[in-house]
Amino acid sequence: MGIGVKGYTEEKGTSVSFYGTMATMTDLRLRQREYLLQISRALTAQLDLGSVLNLVITYAVELLAGTLGFIALFDEDDGVLRIRASAQLPRESWPAFTPLLRIPISDLSRYGPQVLREISLDTGIPLRQMIALPLTVRETPLGVIYVFRAALNVAFSADDRQMLQDFADQAAIAVGNARLFQSVLREKQHLNALIEQSADGVMIIDGRWRITTFNHTMEQLTGWSREEAIGRPCAEVLGIRDAQGVNICLNDCPLQRHPELANPVVEGRITTRDGRELFIQNRYAPQRNALGTLLSAIANVRDITAQKAEEERQNTFISVISHELRTPVSIIKGFAETMLRPDGQFTVEQYREALQVIGEEADRLARQIQDLLDVSRIAAGGLRLEYSDVSLQLLVKEVVRRFAAQVGDRIEFEIRVPDDMPPVYADYERLRQVFTNLIENAVKYSPNGGTIRIGARAEGEMAIVYVADQGIGIPPEEQDLIFERFYRVDNRLRRDRPGSGLGLYITRAIVEAHGGRIWVESQVGRGSRFLFTLPLSRRRLPGE
Repeated sequence: MGIGVKGYTEEKGTSVSFYGTMATMTDLRLRQREYLLQISRALTAQLDLGSVLNLVITYAVELLAGTLGFIALFDEDDGVLRIRASAQLPRESWPAFTPLLRIPISDLSRYGPQVLREISLDTGIPLRQMIALPLTVRETPLGVIYVFRAALNVAFSADDRQMLQDFADQAAIAVGNARLFQSVLREKQHLNALIEQSADGVMIIDGRWRITTFNHTMEQLTGWSREEAIGRPCAEVLGIRDAQGVNICLNDCPLQRHPELANPVVEGRITTRDGRELFIQNRYAPQRNALGTLLSAIANVRDITAQKAEEERQNTFISVISHELRTPVSIIKGFAETMLRPDGQFTVEQYREALQVIGEEADRLARQIQDLLDVSRIAAGGLRLEYSDVSLQLLVKEVVRRFAAQVGDRIEFEIRVPDDMPPVYADYERLRQVFTNLIENAVKYSPNGGTIRIGARAEGEMAIVYVADQGIGIPPEEQDLIFERFYRVDNRLRRDRPGSGLGLYITRAIVEAHGGRIWVESQVGRGSRFLFTLPLSRRRLPGE
């Protein structure tokens, strides 16, 4: 009976122990599955690497009955293994574990215990057992997960290792996803920075033609703020108009044309919110689906107002210069053919007058050709100067004498160059060209006559020279433009007075080639005064 009772008791005890162990293992597995499920939810709910790693290591330490643990990741920049998350281990204690991180996983069983004892002595934390597993994604090492126990005789089992492997796999997924997200985020930030810092206007529209991105240059270009523009139709914000004033964006959007173009371009005028009139070029890069439906488009907007103005000036110049060149040729040809007529009977005086006209028109033609050559040289940087000491008083008197014979009593000339004015160091012929251009303009734009004053004074090492008239004047908005190629002031005299718009451009180039500068002071209806500077002559060493 006793034996039976004893056997029963031992058997019963064994049975209780077995079922108790089975219940404990089942509970452990359920908790592991619950924790892994929570970690999986966390992975899908957020991409914050730190939060997910903290969750992984906390659950791993708890399920493995560990004292503490941490996750270390390889830095993407320098490849060094550093602790990124821990459980039951204060951040200030992280540096103490650096020696352990320097040991490869394959050598931990050999060198780990000794290093662990040293860490325990340094930190005062009793650590006697350790398990570590690598974090890898597609055979790429990302880091290591470590769990420690303080108990001396409770080693980590194969089940513990498998459980930790499950957590390591989750941690590796978290690291991979977070780094992928960070990479995409960095690329997006980089793209945003490029768009924001672009010198051209950049906007992105969606499939409904509504603006989703609007950079700083677009704000300056259109006068619309980013906050107001985003969400509005691009036709409302940009509103490009053709020559007839029709809104191209509403009536002929290049993104809706057929056949579809890979990179459609449209040019036209816009009126900014602050009332400016601009000529812009808009180049699109559309994104479409397999059916050809517009998904989005990037619009690169460039202000080409100055370019269009230059094109218009060049077109005007070609028209004007063709007329200017044709006129003297026609006059020369007409007089020559008349004088060669076999039935013509002309007096000596008539021959002389005809030859004088032919000579004057030939000179005029030569000047126009010289202007074109000068423009070509200036564009090529080849304007050469022959320097010498030049008396401004003598040069001005020579130029004025020629004009005085042409204008008669309609215009009076006053020369205000002092007798003791020092000479300037300049190219005589080029300087005469400057005075000729400025005085010719003064005569041309003084239809009611008046007085033209030419003066100079010394100031420091420079001479300040001026040519002033009492003519029609120049509007303030055109005073910065008159020195540009082919530009002519927009007024009624523009149609009545011949000219190519090159005189002041050449004049400025000559003055600047001498190291001076030129500017204008003018009031509409009260005349203009052109001023420029030239270097005064100084004593020079032989050969200088």
